[in-house]
Amino acid sequence: MVGSLPRSKELSSTMQLCSSTATGETAFSTPKKSLWLPLCVLLSLTLLGPEVGGSTLDCHQTCICASNIVSCSKKELESIPTALPRYTAVLDLSYNSLSKLRAEWTPVKLDKLHTLLLSHNGMSFISSEAFSFVPRLRYLDLSSNQLQGLEEYQFTELEELEVLLLYNNRISQIDRSAFEGVAKLQKLYLSQNQVSRFPLELVKEKTRLPELSLLDVSSNRVKSLPVQELKLLPAWIKNGLYFHNNPFTCDCELYSLLALWHIRRLNSAVDFRDEYNCTLQSPKISVRLFQLGEEYMNCSAVKEAEVEAYLGDSLTLECDTRKRVMTKTWVTASNEVAASVRSNQSAVVLANGSLQIRELRAEDSGVYTCYAVSDSLNETLYVSVRVHNFTMPGDSDSFNTAYTTLVGCVSSAILVLIYLYLTPCRCFCCPGEEKLKHEDSIHSSMLSASATPTHDLLEGQAGLNRHVAFIEPSKDSQGQNGKLNRGSEEEQEGKRGKGHRRKSDGESISSVFSDTPIVV
Repeated sequence: MVGSLPRSKELSSTMQLCSSTATGETAFSTPKKSLWLPLCVLLSLTLLGPEVGGSTLDCHQTCICASNIVSCSKKELESIPTALPRYTAVLDLSYNSLSKLRAEWTPVKLDKLHTLLLSHNGMSFISSEAFSFVPRLRYLDLSSNQLQGLEEYQFTELEELEVLLLYNNRISQIDRSAFEGVAKLQKLYLSQNQVSRFPLELVKEKTRLPELSLLDVSSNRVKSLPVQELKLLPAWIKNGLYFHNNPFTCDCELYSLLALWHIRRLNSAVDFRDEYNCTLQSPKISVRLFQLGEEYMNCSAVKEAEVEAYLGDSLTLECDTRKRVMTKTWVTASNEVAASVRSNQSAVVLANGSLQIRELRAEDSGVYTCYAVSDSLNETLYVSVRVHNFTMPGDSDSFNTAYTTLVGCVSSAILVLIYLYLTPCRCFCCPGEEKLKHEDSIHSSMLSASATPTHDLLEGQAGLNRHVAFIEPSKDSQGQNGKLNRGSEEEQEGKRGKGHRRKSDGESISSVFSDTPIVV
């Protein structure tokens, strides 16, 4: 029978049968020989069909079949074998010469195929309908090919895809809708390409792939990053963002971002610390990014920010762990374990693991600790909280600056008023202390009515001519506390002559110990 012969012999026998039928030399005798010709052509196309689309799968020569695994690696194939078994779960077509992946590469639907390996093929084209017949694919390897771009809705039909390898290609353009609909994608490798724009839409809130935990865009052509947006991402996403070996421009914001990630021990910053480089503007040299704070740009030291709040406010503290699903326990600043949300305590743990503090008090300031536990990772986080002792909301820095300025102005005004109007006196305020005089002050006060007054004349003119004279004694005659030395006084009398009578101390000199003049 024809079915028992090899395919080439089957085709040869069929052609001979059709030829003999057409010439009338067949053993079959029928009244309508013309009906045999269409039947022969149909039979020939049926046998020839698989060879037109590609080589037929041969599990003994072309590929290796092991249960539900079909491996056709390193077979120098230029087309994908046809007639793949429907039960195929893993298909390895790596290290061949498959330059294109067309929509019709498999004529049958492979519902059980979950792993497809197409690396090292020199592939430069992938049809947007190439994955229509493999809807259950979870692992797709397209690395080390010649792909130059990802078109719109390129992988939309792969709704269950979890891992996608696209590294070591020539990809320079990524359409924003290329991964739309790939809701279960967890790991995306885009390293060693020519990408110049960081695909923020893949990780940003509201547009991110919900399950994506690893995005590798290292060794590309990215010169700048959206630093402020990256700061807002949860730690479990930051932990899997790799962008080392890119030609970044040196910037203190970028340094602060990575330095903080390094303090948090995020894998992307710790594992590749020495592979983050940047280019200085002047001089134009490449340096290690983590050296900006020490040797080059003198960037500020980085520490974890302190959470600030006000009296009476409610505050929610996030336990921002490196792993997404973990069991979290909080210890408050007073060293008490926070209870669940159903508790009546002021600090309660919410369903998502965050800690909520209701109606803040001044004593709520301090360090709060979150202990996170999982099967593969244990993590401890510390959050410092400072509660301001007032209820005014707003920007605390601006308020503190204005408050300090106001206090300084008021203090200065008070000091000036004290200096002008409340200068302490030297006599009345200190009656018990001995009065001291400076050399440049008035040491004594004397009354003088004439050059050589007599006692009678002084008495007669007491009510007529009254004036005050302040006499500064010489240094030689000056004694302690402004008094005149007696010896100096005698010398002056001797010079005047014997005819002058020396006045008594009470008549001639009045020594006072204050600045108040004596009026006679």
